[in-house]
Amino acid sequence: MIIAANLKTNLTRSATHSYINELELCTQQSAQEVIVFPATSSLDSYTTIITIGAQNAYPVEKGAFTGEIGLEHLEEFGIKTILIGHSERRHILGESQEFISKKFHFFKEQGFKIVYCVGEPLEIREGSKEDMLAYLSKQYEGIDTEYDNLIIAYEPVWAIGTGKIPTLEDIQDMHKELKQKSSAPLLYGGSVKVNNIKDILHVENVDGVLVGSAALYAEHFCSMIQAAQDLH
Repeated sequence: MIIAANLKTNLTRSATHSYINELELCTQQSAQEVIVFPATSSLDSYTTIITIGAQNAYPVEKGAFTGEIGLEHLEEFGIKTILIGHSERRHILGESQEFISKKFHFFKEQGFKIVYCVGEPLEIREGSKEDMLAYLSKQYEGIDTEYDNLIIAYEPVWAIGTGKIPTLEDIQDMHKELKQKSSAPLLYGGSVKVNNIKDILHVENVDGVLVGSAALYAEHFCSMIQAAQDLH
């Protein structure tokens, strides 16, 4: 199983060091793959068995791109994992599929592990299944679904941080559909919590989870890692 935490714009560098140190203790005896995506200003050279990834970077080595970081900054900290296509970057920050594809291929060429996010907003969810699948298919445009260092995360946008969650049957149905698009590990994200993670991880074709706000406390995230471990 892959258990990943997207810390978004939370936890200072000092707090993130404490967080990673606490996680280190609970992952040493775990066979799960654990990934943490700290805030950009909290990236550092962490000494840990946990995989540290970047939430975002511009597809350049360096250059005149105010407010962005490039490959050179990630290399300083030995980071080779990146989150691409998250709904907040699509819908709040306006990243187009064309730009997301450009970013994907840049970091693919650098050999990065890419956690690639897809998902639908509520108005699409409330339409037909055909329309929903067509919407999701557009998020695969320009993406190498056979890239051997790819992880896909399905995150229904309407479930992120809302406490709402699709039924387990809905998750199973969507993961079955998405598995036909790529054989890459497929994570579920969207209001994953300590009290529902075991049920979600039991769903067929769910290869792990991408957790947001519920992972901000190391104790809670450790409980999720242990829940995954208990299934094996």
